[in-house]
Amino acid sequence: MTFASTSLPRHLLRGVIGFGSVVAAVALIPAVGLLSLLLLPVALIAFRGCPTCWVVGLLETISRGKLQRDCTDGSCKLTTAG
Repeated sequence: MTFASTSLPRHLLRGVIGFGSVVAAVALIPAVGLLSLLLLPVALIAFRGCPTCWVVGLLETISRGKLQRDCTDGSCKLTTAG
């Protein structure tokens, strides 16, 4: 399973939406009450489940094409592509 996005700007946009929704949900509680917590599902959708998954996806998106996994005879090693 991969958490990477097709492009780095798209992945960063998902992060801005996710973290922005979490911050807004908490910050707006005094203004609109618990109704602001309806922004939390937006964050979950943007993060594709959890913030940790988003961070893992960020690392995978950045390293896409730079690292290569070679598996032979049940043994795998990570090397740089090229």
